Amino acid sequence: MLKNRMYYAVKPLLPWSLRIALRRIVARRIARKSSGIWPINPATAKPPADWPGWPGGKQFAVVLTHDVEGQRGLARCAELANREAKLGFRSSFNFIPEGDYRVSPTLRREFEARGFEVGVHDLKHDGKLYDSREGFRQHARQINRYLSEWQAVGFRSGFMYHNLDWLHDLDAEYDASTFDTDPFEPQPDAAHTIFPFWVDSPAGSAAKKPGYVELPYTLPQDSTLFMIFQESAGTIWKNKLDWVVRQGGMVLVNVHPDYLHLGPVTSAGGTTVMDHYANLLAYIKETYPGAYWHALPRDVAAFVRSWKKIAPALPSVQ
Repeated sequence: MLKNRMYYAVKPLLPWSLRIALRRIVARRIARKSSGIWPINPATAKPPADWPGWPGGKQFAVVLTHDVEGQRGLARCAELANREAKLGFRSSFNFIPEGDYRVSPTLRREFEARGFEVGVHDLKHDGKLYDSREGFRQHARQINRYLSEWQAVGFRSGFMYHNLDWLHDLDAEYDASTFDTDPFEPQPDAAHTIFPFWVDSPAGSAAKKPGYVELPYTLPQDSTLFMIFQESAGTIWKNKLDWVVRQGGMVLVNVHPDYLHLGPVTSAGGTTVMDHYANLLAYIKETYPGAYWHALPRDVAAFVRSWKKIAPALPSVQ
């Protein structure tokens, strides 16, 4: 954590190109040591105890999420939503409450009216959310205010930092700050499962709810594949998806609107992150018709609560 704090202290002073170059060097070293657990870790395939299977007898679940990091990403949200809707999909957009942009109530209402979900993404997205226990309590009170104001039930931390015990301070039905396996994250400890799971509130705690649902992402992040490793074919996404399907797990992907146009675009053409993502959705639709439960994160959280026979502690969002 000390190294991470130092990095985020100097990050604003480093040119973007230098930051990416450094990340690529580090990532190549990590990849050489992690071939047995990334992008697939066979140990993550075991379903939870008493797993009932997906609703409707579906083979696997598909959950689409987006973290909006800056003004550029905010400006591209409509483009991304339109592309998904055209292919018959809906997703959740996670907005930073006190970051470099402000999301308008009009935009949030428009997304919700179209069948999309809105979630809270960190507080300031500055890497400091978990610096101290008391600091997190204070941040949680602010985050809870935005959860209530936005009528949101989901949360995801910036940079996928997480502390599953502290997250009980949030008035959220689910958290999505973990992953099945991802050694390239600054906090690389994984959830080790491709299924959603329930996190009980500690016995004797002052938590206002019995617990929350954790939704780990199970496909590598777009930034890792296309910005760091400069993947050109989208093969890793499809191979990992096929593996998750065979295990009957949850295909949860996180795509950043900020990076949609990243790619080798030249006068001769090229493939952007948006192209890779649209190809992935088309692949799911064409390869597995009728086999998947396509759900918003809040729907998966409600399903886990129902399976666990735990009544919701918060008003449902329609």
